[in-house]
Amino acid sequence: MSFKAAAVQMCSGVDPVKNAAAMAGLVREAAGQGAIYVQTPEMTGMLQRDRTAARAVLADEAHDIIVKTGSELAGELGIHMHVGSTAIALADGKIANRGFLFGPDGRILNRYDKIHMFDVDLDNGESWRESAAYTAGSEARVLSLPFAEMGFAICYDVRFPALFRAQAVAGAEVMTVPAAFTKQTGEAHWEILLRARAIENGVFVIAAAQAGRHEDGRETFGHSMIVDPWGTMLASAGASGEAVIVAEIDPSAVKAAHDKIPNLRNGREFSVEKIAGAVAGGVAA
Repeated sequence: MSFKAAAVQMCSGVDPVKNAAAMAGLVREAAGQGAIYVQTPEMTGMLQRDRTAARAVLADEAHDIIVKTGSELAGELGIHMHVGSTAIALADGKIANRGFLFGPDGRILNRYDKIHMFDVDLDNGESWRESAAYTAGSEARVLSLPFAEMGFAICYDVRFPALFRAQAVAGAEVMTVPAAFTKQTGEAHWEILLRARAIENGVFVIAAAQAGRHEDGRETFGHSMIVDPWGTMLASAGASGEAVIVAEIDPSAVKAAHDKIPNLRNGREFSVEKIAGAVAGGVAA
């Protein structure tokens, strides 16, 4: 059956309590538009570059306000509520970049810890070392929901197509990519990466994003998107500010896309051999 899905765009600050309140208002708006699945961005609970200040307000999963609010919203509204991710304090002193999917009764149906750490140096001078504070996840899952088979990723994961292919082969019909893309990388790659992951796997992609200038000084790209299996953009938001986008998701479109371009079935195992190029006196055989 088809269903309405929503992506909630936020501009999270440094105070988890304020961010939880902002999330609640936007999620209620999405549910009011008929969405039964609602996704928030990566780091819904806090964007804080000062890691000492961040650790001072972090909580473990049992005491995290975003987890608590997400569960309450799911139960109150009778929806599947997907907190794209929030920072969770771990017992060893490190942090998990963890997403949560809550069922309509408020129970946690799935947790996903971001697998690929954003350790990069950008042309504009920004340098990020996510692995210095965060523990990477190691497990991908496909969750069977009443309305679709759902796979999970977070932000930088979108640059690793093998993760998406593995979940598509396992039956995923909808892939989720909550994110806090930087402005520089977003301008260059955000839309094309989301559309590519949708097209090459014949799946829907739902990507709620952080957007605009944040309290900690960083700027994120925004442009939350919902893309269909043919790569068509069904809904999108702007470059900054809060927003709610909603689209009708029809899982039968996944089968239709796979019937047209059956690349999941046509994939083959192969080996890679590295050979020498030009050599003195001629070319390699």
